[in-house]
Amino acid sequence: MLTSGWKAVSMVDVHGKVTFTLWLCGCNLKCPFCHNWRIAERRECFELPRDAMLEELSSHSFLIDYFHVTGGEPLMYHTDKTFYEVVEWLIEEGVQITFETNGTIEINFKLYPAYRSCIFALSLKLTNSGEPSQKRIVPQALKNLQSYSKETFLKFTIDKKLVETTALSEINEIREILPKLEVFCMPVGESRDTIWKNDRAVFEFCMKHNFRYSDRLHIRVFDTTQGV
Repeated sequence: MLTSGWKAVSMVDVHGKVTFTLWLCGCNLKCPFCHNWRIAERRECFELPRDAMLEELSSHSFLIDYFHVTGGEPLMYHTDKTFYEVVEWLIEEGVQITFETNGTIEINFKLYPAYRSCIFALSLKLTNSGEPSQKRIVPQALKNLQSYSKETFLKFTIDKKLVETTALSEINEIREILPKLEVFCMPVGESRDTIWKNDRAVFEFCMKHNFRYSDRLHIRVFDTTQGV
């Protein structure tokens, strides 16, 4: 299981909460606007030192609201024995786990029941990702996550062009599969220089359609620095 590392105390991954954030390497999609593209492409990655990570997690546990797993696509490792043991241990210790996932990987919740206690942010990809719909939208995987996990919500990364064309119809098509989930929209912007080109259009789009706007605070603060 490959990781690019972790951050023991993060305040930019879950709004209003403190997280211990773990980045897992690799992804089954290739989006041109990916901020963590080096992690997705498995650059500068190494085998996860489980004991060292858990030791640091334990020493910061009094500060942490969530153990947040992102990537890359973290669910590529959901059947990994070591990773699943970590998930089980965290749940036993009362630590809330959140995943940021593209929603394309189907979890067998009967075989891996610990994931029923987890929260999943479904960062689904639209046409601006360049990926074909049959690859980025997997209905059964999404239905399983909605039906069996503790909590799920939708999050879309969109730009001004998509707002002006197909964003609403694409989102509504996905909401036919997942009609009960709350919708967050985030502006495309892999750097400070690009995020401002999309943020206002996405904000106004959210206001118009009663979606929730999610900013990219880590990019506004750290620019192109990865792993923050």
